[in-house]
Formats: sequence, structure tokens, C-alpha cells
Amino acid sequence: MTDRLLEVPVKIFADGADFQGIAELARQPYIDGVTTNPTLMRKVGLTDYESFARAVLNEVKVKPISFEVFSDDFSEMRRQALKMHQWQENIYVKIPITNTSGESSIPLIAQLAREGVKLNVTAVLTPRQVRAVAAALDPTVPAIVSVLAGRIADTGVDPLPIMTKSVKIVSDLPKAELLWASVREVLNVFQAAACHCHIVTVPHDILKKFGELAGKDLDELSLDTVRMFHRDAAAAGFTL
Repeated sequence: MTDRLLEVPVKIFADGADFQGIAELARQPYIDGVTTNPTLMRKVGLTDYESFARAVLNEVKVKPISFEVFSDDFSEMRRQALKMHQWQENIYVKIPITNTSGESSIPLIAQLAREGVKLNVTAVLTPRQVRAVAAALDPTVPAIVSVLAGRIADTGVDPLPIMTKSVKIVSDLPKAELLWASVREVLNVFQAAACHCHIVTVPHDILKKFGELAGKDLDELSLDTVRMFHRDAAAAGFTL
């Protein structure tokens, strides 16, 4: 898997909230960074945000790592962002494009960027949102714009034209990178590379599937599938 992932012309960020998984993956040469979010943290039963973050930061000291604010109030988002920003130099603070009422986070994004906070703006789905974020960012401060391509695809819309357009929008910002988020399948990694995204976030289970299946001969995979069906039927003890 290592060689295959190193050959893909896009940065691979591991996406998850399993501490051991993060620690192990962060040590791998094919992983360029780490992201997480409150939903992933809740799924694994985490309740102490800062303790988890600081434990992860002891393992991930250099590679970029994104932690997300969890308030719905912009002033509290700012307080949390500034606190996280102080934890370690490699932190990117994730700010959602709006709050839950649909109020734009752009003023906050602009303010934090001016204050030198490295941002990862998330929950972005449209080129209009990407343009607004790009206009708010400070060109001298590193930033990530996370477009949730997988969620776009979930609506039946092909994300590739949107991602291609979004790459062009951020191209005038020398320190901004476009990230393909919400990967659903191995193909998405290659799609992200094909449209020249800078980064793709890959969940731990998709990384495992990549290692098992990426580039595999389809005739061989067909035979493996037939064998799986036969093995499972035999194990079930089916009779007619």
C-alpha cells in the first residue's frame, strides 16, 4: 500500500478519531496530515475534547492536523479557535462555512485569518462558498478549504466539475489548499488527484481498502468474489 499511495499525486490526510489509528497512521510516510471532527469523536465515545486533542498532538507534532470548533456562536467559535491555535504550531482550526442558522462564518474567517490562525474551512459544497472563503483568507497565512465532495455526490450531482472549478478559485492564494473531503470509495482518491486537488482526506477503513484493492486485476477480483460467495454459502449451511 505504501508505494501505491506515495505514487498518487495528491496529499493524503487520514480522517478519523480513533487514537491508536491516528497515532499509527501519522507515522506512515504516505500520510501527509490528519483531520478529525466532533461527529467522528462522538462516534468513538469521546467526551473530553481537549484531553483527546492534546494526546493526539503528542503523537502528531509536525504534520498538519485539523481540530474543529464545536460552538454555534461566532464569538465562542473565535475563543475556541484562538485557544486551539496556541496548542501547537501544526494545528489548523476547522471553521464551518455557516452556523446552524445558516449565518455566514465569512466575517469570522476573515478576522481569524488576519490574526494569523491557520484555518480549515469546512462543510463547503458550492463554488460560490469557495469564492467567498478565498476572498476572506489572508494570502500570507496557510489555509485549507474543505469541499465535501462525497456529500455532493450523495445528492446525485457529479462533484468533479465543482472540484475542478474550486481548485481554480483558490489558485491565486499561494498558501491555500483545496481539500476533497467525505471520501466514500477508493475511486475518490484518484478523482481528487485527477482534478488537481491539493489534499484528500481518507477515512481509516478506505485506506485499508485502498491497500487491498487499488490497482487489483479485475479478473482476479471477480474470482475472489465468487470464492467469497461460495465460502459464505457453505458456512451458512444452505440446502435446497
